[in-house]
Amino acid sequence: MRFSIWPGGHRSWDDLLSLAQHAEATGWDGVYLADHFMPDTGPDGPTADGPNLECWSALAGLAAATQRVRLGTLVSSVTYRHPAVLAKIAAAIDNISAGRLLLGVGAGWQQNEHTAYGLELGSVKERLDRFEEAVQVLLGLSREPRTTFTGEYFTVTDAPNQPAPVQQPLPLLIGGSGEKRTMRIAARFADEWNAWTTPELMAQKQAVLARHCDDLGRDRHEITVSTQALLYLSTDESWLAKYRDRDPGRPRIIGTPAEVVDIVAAYRDVGVDELILPDFTMSSAALARDVYDLFMTEVAPHFA
Repeated sequence: MRFSIWPGGHRSWDDLLSLAQHAEATGWDGVYLADHFMPDTGPDGPTADGPNLECWSALAGLAAATQRVRLGTLVSSVTYRHPAVLAKIAAAIDNISAGRLLLGVGAGWQQNEHTAYGLELGSVKERLDRFEEAVQVLLGLSREPRTTFTGEYFTVTDAPNQPAPVQQPLPLLIGGSGEKRTMRIAARFADEWNAWTTPELMAQKQAVLARHCDDLGRDRHEITVSTQALLYLSTDESWLAKYRDRDPGRPRIIGTPAEVVDIVAAYRDVGVDELILPDFTMSSAALARDVYDLFMTEVAPHFA
């Protein structure tokens, strides 16, 4: 089982670089970044102030400043990343990193950034129709010498992508838990599928993914599965008690190291290949390092 970190976009570049290099030095497998332009304020929320490093620029910096960890996006929205341009960006970063990029993409969801930047989000159907086209453009440009594709949203004609990615094929992650369309697109095209889940929810989603694979004639085991949950890990029982009965609105992992071992084992037992741990519950980069170190020393060895 692999373990990776997910620093928040609000971190300064110095803190982000420090966390990524510390993760590499202490045995973590990957570093992921979200691709957003501002904090989320809900579907009807206003433009939000607050620092948010541009994802792909930061990834390029990390690609040059690390040597081993996999680097990925959770995820890039095709609503503001034209797939041909994104394919060029991804190929460049795969070259900079000597073949360590995981290209994570999604259909888009955060309304306030689309409104503020004048980007069309569209209905759920429009987003998924656009997304399915974009995935095909991305696969073509990252894996073929030339790509021609004509769709309702995207058209490319005899398009090259040189230099090509170092990895052949460049792995594609599709993020999202929608069972009818998103997971079917993942079953058809993805090398890795990702969603926020609990172990119980992951078991249900795995069955859905398997059904889509069966319908499409694809071996389910060709697709790696990753998930993430908010982490509340401590040896301080009084601190944990403040959070045990709170609902953070996302799947979470909470407890002492021994409790967290049991939760991680439950994820492993329902087929999770990689667990990604955001630092969103950690107020500072220093605290994030401490919590990540506790996980790496007291939890991860049980899954070596």
